[in-house]
Amino acid sequence: MAANGIGQAGTLRFEESARQIAENARFIAGGVNSNFRLGMAPGPLVFERGEGAYLIDIDGNRIIDYYCGMGATVLGHTPAPVLEAARQQAEKGILFAGQTPIEYEAAKLICERVPSAERLRFGSSGSEVAQAAMRLARAATGRRTIVKFEGHYHGWFDNILWSTAPGLNAAGPEDVPTPVIGSRGQDPQAGEGLAILGWNDLAALEARLAKGDVAAVLMEPAMCNQGAIAPVPGYLEGALAACRRHGALLIFDEVITGFRLARGGAQERFGVTPDLTLMAKAIANGFPVAAIAGRADLLDLFADGVLHGGTFNAQPIAMAALVATQKLLTPAHYQRSSAHGEALQDGIRTILAEAGIKAQVAGFPLMFHVAFGLDAPAQNYRDVARSDKVAYGRFAHALLRRGVRVLERGAWFVSSEHDGAIVDATLDAVRGAVTEI
Repeated sequence: MAANGIGQAGTLRFEESARQIAENARFIAGGVNSNFRLGMAPGPLVFERGEGAYLIDIDGNRIIDYYCGMGATVLGHTPAPVLEAARQQAEKGILFAGQTPIEYEAAKLICERVPSAERLRFGSSGSEVAQAAMRLARAATGRRTIVKFEGHYHGWFDNILWSTAPGLNAAGPEDVPTPVIGSRGQDPQAGEGLAILGWNDLAALEARLAKGDVAAVLMEPAMCNQGAIAPVPGYLEGALAACRRHGALLIFDEVITGFRLARGGAQERFGVTPDLTLMAKAIANGFPVAAIAGRADLLDLFADGVLHGGTFNAQPIAMAALVATQKLLTPAHYQRSSAHGEALQDGIRTILAEAGIKAQVAGFPLMFHVAFGLDAPAQNYRDVARSDKVAYGRFAHALLRRGVRVLERGAWFVSSEHDGAIVDATLDAVRGAVTEI
């Protein structure tokens, strides 16, 4: 094998990753610690380090990374101020089972930036704070039902892992979706407190809320788990108004959209303030931090009989990383990074069109989606589900062999480290991948 794992055909090879995955599956189930790391051709990769917008794998390949830690590394893999802040805090101590000044500084920053955040509580993962939000909504309203939407993902727990990526043959009628369980071994009774709807359909939401039993409507304010779909004009405003009329809470899951669509999240971008907000991923550039934020009267229920706990909540090193990350998320960051993200989208769109490949490139500057086979931009999950995923998977694999790593589900995440030169190199790889497929 040549340097950097490049074979005679000029494409990368991944034999050592495959060997280590197979060998270490003796100790770790499947060789990975999250099922979402499976599935990418030619198989899961093993990485030694990250540098800016690049990952270096165990085969020595230097790969432009558009996974960005599944959206978390909005500042790239090695932002010096974030690493230094974490190092300085680590020297003071790791975990105190008490409060620290740095967590109060972190909370103040988030409350100043996110429109809905009058109060907050920190957690460690998006899945965890989604559970806290549902408990809080039920306590506040005295109701049980949570409305969620096809294609939206709010964590892997039994009571919410429903209809996240259902096959259309199992999903039932579009106007009355059939709830589809997400995993073998999942408790089928755990979904009894859910109502599943199609997203971007205000009439359907209004009709369901009118039954009077809904505690909360839980949604991604822009659908980014499947696709990168903006709400249709008036949808978020209408959803909030309908929740107010029918006594339900509106919860925005901004685990992906937070700190990518704007510094204050999708709610800032679209001008709609929910009752509660979930945040994680880019909040601390990959350190394990999540938050539930929202109206003070709701969050204060956590100090009045609604249990919320966690050994690692507001872990000091992660809090230091959050503060340093937020200080780097300036208006200049968004302006500069967005320009590169838009140039990347424009370039991909042009290359695909010139090659005669029918595709939609849509979304936002720092998070977009490429779908093959669609005639028009997707409006909901079922539109995305009708795209040609097999062809896109071949495209993603061809890109990886050319040193560009993208999610096979079509998502591209852009960081501050994806500069003009990296965008140009990426587009060269896109041209090669298109020629191959």
